[in-house]
Amino acid sequence: MHFLIVNGSPKGENSITLQTSLYLEKRRPEHRFTVLDAGHWLPYWEKHPDEAAEQMGEADCIIFSYPVYTFLVPSQLVRFLELLKGADCDLAGKYATQITTSKHFYDITAHRFIRENAQDMGMRYIDGLSADMEDLLSEKGRAEAEKFFDYLLFNIENGLSEPADTFPAPSHRPVTVPRCTKEKPSRVVIVADLGEDDAQLAAMIARFRARLPLGTDLVNIREIGLRGGCLGCFRCASDGVCVYRDGFADLLRDRIQSADAIVTAFPVRDHGMGSLFKMYDDRQFCNGHRTVTMGMPMAALVSGNLPAEENLRDVLEARAEVGGNFWCGAACDEVDPDGEIDRIALRLAYAVKTHHTRPANFWGVGGMKIFRDLIWQMQGLMREDHKFFKAHGQYDFPQKHRARMLAMYMVGAMNASPKLRAKLGGRMTEGMLMPYRAVLKKTKPRT
Repeated sequence: MHFLIVNGSPKGENSITLQTSLYLEKRRPEHRFTVLDAGHWLPYWEKHPDEAAEQMGEADCIIFSYPVYTFLVPSQLVRFLELLKGADCDLAGKYATQITTSKHFYDITAHRFIRENAQDMGMRYIDGLSADMEDLLSEKGRAEAEKFFDYLLFNIENGLSEPADTFPAPSHRPVTVPRCTKEKPSRVVIVADLGEDDAQLAAMIARFRARLPLGTDLVNIREIGLRGGCLGCFRCASDGVCVYRDGFADLLRDRIQSADAIVTAFPVRDHGMGSLFKMYDDRQFCNGHRTVTMGMPMAALVSGNLPAEENLRDVLEARAEVGGNFWCGAACDEVDPDGEIDRIALRLAYAVKTHHTRPANFWGVGGMKIFRDLIWQMQGLMREDHKFFKAHGQYDFPQKHRARMLAMYMVGAMNASPKLRAKLGGRMTEGMLMPYRAVLKKTKPRT
């Protein structure tokens, strides 16, 4: 398969982001990788946009590679996309994804920008990899890059892609229910707010269960006997035991959080999930701020005009990110419900089978840093949270990286001297790339 790397960094071949693609090229020699330097050679593409369009048209999948600059992509890549659109470039049906490096500050808006532009050109978009700048230097980061590539191949081989955001008029398209497939040992729990009048949602759940090649367990929160909403009393902070004695905490831990994946199912009510689902969410505070389901895939089945509910879509994805869960997406009955349900079932089964995860984005990284600082200060009260955060290495405070801080002081001192800065010239960039090139030198093809 031919992968074209559109390098949007103004540093060209000296881009740190590009090194991840070069690493994948060495690990996967059975695929062809080529690089189109969109950022550094932008003046050339200003004069020859058709040549860029031709190169992109020859690839099976286009990977946009860039560092996140100020909420979005570098201006050079923005201009390159303008040139492509102005050249009436025919990329319809091509696969597209992206690899970025950043400190996760608004990587989400940068990724959405590329997704929207790729879909504008009729491309089939697959969620990309948002890596920290130094991830490639660690074994964990390299493993995450390979997981991303495996997931990319899985989507291409199965004809999957992310749906484009559309805003249809509410219509409730009927959902067909195919014959149920044989269930396998793994267990996916479906937590639903399912009333007698929610026939459409019931049909969506039935189709999902039929298409998912895994065992399922349906929990209807209308039937579990919640006595009331969270009181905010903090009685559970010390020992994790809720003041209510309605059995919810046991059901949550023994039946829901013990599953291999969690799917929520609900109708849109007043731009949200409705008061009953909010009660269910709030009562989960018996787990405090402990991300006890991290690594578990999650998805949603929604009856209603979800594409028009941007805030609700953000809440669903952000909750998964902060919890350390792989978000498989949400299907609704307004846009190709059968197709999207089938795609989510396929993705979820893949994630369960391969234990697929990906690096957290801005929501996940930022959310956990806020909780990390909060629990550290309140450890005397939130004892269970403190134990959990300590055991899982979530107290990764910046001041602990003393060696890196010392190195940055030395580099800063050199950079502050006009004479040394002139003498160093471009060697600063070379120095930054040295550890990445050392990784690439030692990298061997995957067997």
